[in-house]
Amino acid sequence: MSGGVAFLKRVFDISGALFGLVVFSIPMAIIAAAIKLDSKGPVLFLQDRVGRHGRLFRIVKFRTMVPGAVDLPGGITTWRGDPRVTRVGRMLRDKGLDELLQFFNVLAGDLSLVGPRPTVPAQVGKYTERQRRRLSVRPGMTSLPVVVARNRLSWQRKIELDLEYIERWSFWLDLKIMVLTVWVALATREGASKGDLEPDSGGDAQ
Repeated sequence: MSGGVAFLKRVFDISGALFGLVVFSIPMAIIAAAIKLDSKGPVLFLQDRVGRHGRLFRIVKFRTMVPGAVDLPGGITTWRGDPRVTRVGRMLRDKGLDELLQFFNVLAGDLSLVGPRPTVPAQVGKYTERQRRRLSVRPGMTSLPVVVARNRLSWQRKIELDLEYIERWSFWLDLKIMVLTVWVALATREGASKGDLEPDSGGDAQ
């Protein structure tokens, strides 16, 4: 991606993130209140993820699980009916609303609106040399694997789709993925099985 195109993509990301924060400001306030009323613990979930060129950053999400869930049986893997997921958390995960706070990560330059979903350092350590090409671009709030089959893909297949996205990248492809992401969120119900941590086929414990 040339410097000029990369700059335009960044402008697009910032504009989209600002628009998203304005549109979802009231829903996010309601979500925060619902989380506090539903269970004890913080509203936010913060976790180190690997970004472009292997740089670590802290991703921010709405908490959807009981505090300390990663230290309970199951670790970072979640499954349908996972008892660690709260009632409100289950609803948020159904539609991907727990991800809305990542608009702030986009503004900070950690994420793009569209790109390979960022994963944890332990998983990146398992990448092959070819798979490390996934780190050549800024990770995204949504991705090609999300709209192809949400979470019904193997770890290897997700990475291959991410590499295909990098090779085929265009503004049109980004726009198409964003539109399809909204459609997938409205048309499907994945519950606690929704996730973005490879290589497991479950979700990310919060």
